[in-house]
Amino acid sequence: MSCKLGPDNILYDTVLYRAVYDAVGQVLPCWLSYFVAGFVIMLILVNAVLLGAAVFTWLERRLIGRFHNRIGPNRWGPFGLLQPIADLVKLMVKEDLTPRDADRIVFFLVPIAMLMPVILMLAVVPFAKDTALADLNVGVLYVLAVTSLTTVAIFMAGWSSNNRYAMFGAARGVAVLISYEVPVVLSLLGVVLVAGSMSLADVVDAQVVPFLLVQPLALFVFFAGSSAELNRTPFDVAEAESELVAGYHTEYSGIKFGLIQAAEFGGVLTNSAVIVTLFLSGWSGPASSYIGWFWFLLKLAGVLFVFIWIRATYPRLRIDQLMALAWKFLLPLSLINLLATTLEVYFLRSDQGQLSAGDLWIMAGINLAVAFTSIIMFGSLIRDKVRPKVPHLSGPVAKPTSGRAPAQAVLSAESPAPIGEVR
Repeated sequence: MSCKLGPDNILYDTVLYRAVYDAVGQVLPCWLSYFVAGFVIMLILVNAVLLGAAVFTWLERRLIGRFHNRIGPNRWGPFGLLQPIADLVKLMVKEDLTPRDADRIVFFLVPIAMLMPVILMLAVVPFAKDTALADLNVGVLYVLAVTSLTTVAIFMAGWSSNNRYAMFGAARGVAVLISYEVPVVLSLLGVVLVAGSMSLADVVDAQVVPFLLVQPLALFVFFAGSSAELNRTPFDVAEAESELVAGYHTEYSGIKFGLIQAAEFGGVLTNSAVIVTLFLSGWSGPASSYIGWFWFLLKLAGVLFVFIWIRATYPRLRIDQLMALAWKFLLPLSLINLLATTLEVYFLRSDQGQLSAGDLWIMAGINLAVAFTSIIMFGSLIRDKVRPKVPHLSGPVAKPTSGRAPAQAVLSAESPAPIGEVR
């Protein structure tokens, strides 16, 4: 008994699926090999997300510890490598609580709804040539559609918890996701115009010059928008612990909380993989036919480091600053990038609709100048809009004396009395 996947099969070009099918086809009937190979692929996907999220949590905690001049996790295993396993065991044995007045069915489905888009998005990302589990000709559109499902999951968490903190966090999260989805979609239109295809594999093949240089403004907008959609610092107003306890997942505990956290950290991994694919030439590199996966993982590690670096550096924005950044800064930048890319493709492409390497280098020079100028110009325009307002104290200011602190000396007879003081 021997079953081989034929060239006429739709999954023949998927190397990983073909290898699994040919292996199990040696001992199983052909009809059963399809199902077994599919289940093996799904098992690989789910475990890749969960294991990747665990590794990323350890990496982020260690790096942020270094940024903060401390050690980070170092008790469980060498260099604290087993800390994610210890956290998982702790979450598995913790009591799984459900609020008495919660919508139990929706409350139960939230961790699944949070994790599902991460797994679905990973299925179309090619880690090397012909390794995507599903090489869709509308891969970019598929990624944008799948990431939008997170909005529904966040709203489900806030609504079903019957908790005001969770509801406020969900409202903030939905507002941020809807606002930042617009510039993110517009930024990827430029990538699709230059590549001439929505297939992620075709986008990688089109990057004779990395789109990091050809589409720098699109990369900036996509990176900032993705950070906001992932609730990463400085955009994490949906989980602002100083205001909303834990935001939309305040009421979750035990393994449900663990799955939500795995979805958040796994989302950073999958978004970083999309950035590598769309802007950093994917698996391309020396000897990419043999070690393309190595170059992909190396670029992925670099993007993850930038995510962690930004989290450790910038403070959290206010909700008004966050909305202003989306509508007054990123949206105009994405429109400028789309307009510039459209004109460049129209005038530079050949009669066959192709762009040569020389054309891409010309676009890179133009777009780098456009990106630099646009970021400075719009950044200066909105700086005063989002800068915190310093309260103005009316009346004369008393000179500090040796027996009074300067802050206390500012108070005058015309200024309001502090709380607890009677005048």
